[in-house]
Amino acid sequence: MNKSDLIVSVANMAGIKQAEAKRAIDAVFDSITGALKNNEEVRLIGFGTFVVTERPATEGRNPRTGEKLQIAAKRLPKFRPGKELKEAV
Repeated sequence: MNKSDLIVSVANMAGIKQAEAKRAIDAVFDSITGALKNNEEVRLIGFGTFVVTERPATEGRNPRTGEKLQIAAKRLPKFRPGKELKEAV
């Protein structure tokens, strides 16, 4: 299922227009993204939790030349599924 399919599904299940469903879904995604940018945890009981993890800087190697490379530290989003979602799947 992609975003377009999700919009159609939400519109059908909620009995609303697809444009309204798109605005609602975009608002949810923007809210989650904004919270993660502020290093906040987003906990949706029964569904799961979105968190930001810190990946430290590491040293890697170029596979072609063997040259050492510095891989920068970065922040990554992670999703931990909730109990109800795990059981449903």
